[in-house]
Amino acid sequence: MSDQQRVAIITGAAQGIGRAIALRLAKDGIHVALNDIPNNADNLARVAEEVQAQGGRSTTILADVSVEHEVKAMVAKAVEDLGSVDVMIANAGISPVGSILDMSVETWDRIMDVNLRGVMLCYKYAALQMIKQGRGGRILGAINFSAYSASKFGVRGLTQSLVHRRNMIALELAEHNITVNAYCPGVIITPMTSVEDDAQYGGKPGARVKAWIGAPPDGPDAGPEVIASIVSYLVKPEAYFITGQSIHVNGGAHVG
Repeated sequence: MSDQQRVAIITGAAQGIGRAIALRLAKDGIHVALNDIPNNADNLARVAEEVQAQGGRSTTILADVSVEHEVKAMVAKAVEDLGSVDVMIANAGISPVGSILDMSVETWDRIMDVNLRGVMLCYKYAALQMIKQGRGGRILGAINFSAYSASKFGVRGLTQSLVHRRNMIALELAEHNITVNAYCPGVIITPMTSVEDDAQYGGKPGARVKAWIGAPPDGPDAGPEVIASIVSYLVKPEAYFITGQSIHVNGGAHVG
């Protein structure tokens, strides 16, 4: 994977970690295809404006990552608009905060659809496009909290299965010069982790999530830019020897 002009798809790019990653990669000189669901179209358009304001090139693609034909079309649209797909950041995820005792089967299924099947579909269609291009690529998924943790541990297994075979560094995608890694955020202060009843748990953003996972109110947290920084490194050409890894960016507090 060379330093030639590259294109990244970032799913869930309308806010939070996805937005931070999009802005960081655009700053690094990578063209960005910004994805989110139609309900987030206005926020996604604003992120595109931010990218363009800092001199980057972008396109926006509305799609639900849990729907196969939409993911396939998303990859095709990124190629049509920007010329290729060299980086896939399968960042989109949903995380209802609450007890499994209160969770409906429908909610559970939706979490699995988005957080696990959606990542698989992004991995699949990005990899097929990268193999077609013949110049390698970078694939990253996000692992973060009952149903959310279950879905994200699935992402960890999926990520490793694309690299390891029979417990050897045997390499389903390495022969195509494609690396596959996952980043594992701790409590990152975004709209997903800032909820209305934070005030009941200390008043600071993220307080409810920290209480839910058993962390103290003053436990470690950070902004989404810290995730964007590790993603920025992992997609660089010199990171070719890092693959099959789940990299924790959590201040030492494991939450998933």
